[in-house]
Amino acid sequence: MLNRQKLFNRRRARVRTSISRVAAGRPRLSVHRTNQHIYAQVIDDAQGVTVAAASTLDATLCKGLKVGSNAEAAAKVGKLIADRAKSAGIDTVVFDRGGFLFHGRVKALADAAREAGLNF
Repeated sequence: MLNRQKLFNRRRARVRTSISRVAAGRPRLSVHRTNQHIYAQVIDDAQGVTVAAASTLDATLCKGLKVGSNAEAAAKVGKLIADRAKSAGIDTVVFDRGGFLFHGRVKALADAAREAGLNF
């Protein structure tokens, strides 16, 4: 029987493989969530650098948030990462949800990033 961490790693590898097929040189918007915070990065895999990053720990966001672990906080992180990516000259990305299911906070972040002008 596989434990939860092994299943999560399998799911993450499966998602990453399918993303690499579709990416076609586009940077990826990688999302990581914990019980208390959510993190997002725009990564250029060709050069191996992080172009933009945002999280609920960011100084501009943490003052206005009551909690960092709800959909409202995730939406604010999504808007912030979209603004930072657009200022870095990136408007089209590939969404990498990692091993996380696309619902709840992950979906709220993705929807907010789309509304702020990021295409994926």
